[in-house]
Amino acid sequence: MLGWAVTFLVVALVAALFGFGGIAGTAVEAAKLIFFIAVVLFAISAVVGLMRGRSPTL
Repeated sequence: MLGWAVTFLVVALVAALFGFGGIAGTAVEAAKLIFFIAVVLFAISAVVGLMRGRSPTL
């Protein structure tokens, strides 16, 4: 999911570079939304992993 967020961020930067402000703004909002969803899913996964008592694997 973080890959998608980075992709949208790059699209936003390229769109802003070429002057497409509306597309750039939309892409930035999508990138932020996907990033925060990924962070929330990671936090939920970490809490569930701790509650199950399993040690994290590296």
